Amino acid sequence: MTRTKIHTTKKLEKLIKKYISSEEEIEQGPLGRWKAMVFYVKRKKCWLLTNVLTKYNVILTDIKASDMSKIEQTFKDAFYAQLIYDGIMIDFNELDSIIGGLVFLPTDNDRRTTGFQNTNLDALEWWKAEFGDLKNMSIKDLANRLNTTPIHIGDSKRMGDFTYARDEMKKTLNQ
Repeated sequence: MTRTKIHTTKKLEKLIKKYISSEEEIEQGPLGRWKAMVFYVKRKKCWLLTNVLTKYNVILTDIKASDMSKIEQTFKDAFYAQLIYDGIMIDFNELDSIIGGLVFLPTDNDRRTTGFQNTNLDALEWWKAEFGDLKNMSIKDLANRLNTTPIHIGDSKRMGDFTYARDEMKKTLNQ
């Protein structure tokens, strides 16, 4: 069975301590690793999940401790809805088999992805000020704004290395 690795930040790791796996040898799924961090909107916990390979973002809102028992389905539903919103058509059952099960792991100290997420959180702060309350926000639209912001993937400084997370995720899913 395919399993998707989600590395958490230290702050999120403390919140979901009993769900963190200590397994070392987990075969990586086709989408690669994800990085999850927690942020707050009006004292409600929200998660920003970023695919390390494509820099694609998914936002989960108002996550409570009681939601952890169904976090896998919550993530899959939010990811699928975000893909559709971003114009990436895929069958839910196909996506479900690509993701498989979720495995939450402690932080991997991936500073590059953490920095990328912190930059995205700064952008979200601006948009949070625009919308105010969580009920007024279109979460899919906010994630779409993040996924359609130009990003740099690669080591060179060529303009050709700039792309969009949405396009990178589309390429990855079509492989």
